[in-house]
Amino acid sequence: MNNLFDLTGKVAVVTGGSRGLGKDMAKGLAEAGANVVIISRVKQDTFAEEMAALGVKGLSISFDLQDHHKYDDLLDMIEQNMGAIDILVNNAGVQSRHPSAEFPKEDWDMVMDVNANAVFFLCQKVGRRMLKQKSGKIINLASLLSFQGGLTVPAYAASKGAVMQFTKSLSNEWARHGININCIAPGYMETDMNTALIEDGTRSKQILERIPAERWGQPKDMQGAVIFLASAASDYVNGFTLAVDGGWLGR
Repeated sequence: MNNLFDLTGKVAVVTGGSRGLGKDMAKGLAEAGANVVIISRVKQDTFAEEMAALGVKGLSISFDLQDHHKYDDLLDMIEQNMGAIDILVNNAGVQSRHPSAEFPKEDWDMVMDVNANAVFFLCQKVGRRMLKQKSGKIINLASLLSFQGGLTVPAYAASKGAVMQFTKSLSNEWARHGININCIAPGYMETDMNTALIEDGTRSKQILERIPAERWGQPKDMQGAVIFLASAASDYVNGFTLAVDGGWLGR
């Protein structure tokens, strides 16, 4: 049974892998045997050593995901250093909060570009390579706001709704070619992105009272889901969004 979740020798790429959910998912993939590449704005100089301590190869790359025209160069570099890409985790994301009546266009465009455009076009570029090798796992980070509207975050909700929907579209085209593409929708997690909510005593209490698990999620709670969707255990799972939310959506 453990072989179903064994990622030994696979190459996993995690965007936004230097902190928060991405960091813990990268660690989980490494502990399952994958060699891991993390992409972030700032290179993590100790990452290779951290991965070596887990018995795998690690590579940290500084890259701006809004540089869409440089994606092929980025992927060529990864393949030259690590080999073919077997797993892509599109985790990087940004947030901007404003009342909808006042939401600035520049913030709308920035959120959509990082959270939706970058995810789609990285899926496209990596997907082309996976189509040639006739295998691959792509895991996109959706959100509870792929299902709900939220408050003062219309751009984020729109971007995450888009991610969930185009993941289904890509799955419809690529599943027959041996590529599994799915989403994980994290619930309310204790990360930097949610600092404003956590520090708002009233809002934080309201959120906690609705979570059946009666706690905020921790980044390590994402590890099991990402290993499942990256491994042979999910070979017949396509176009699905797996919520890791402590039961929030079932409430």
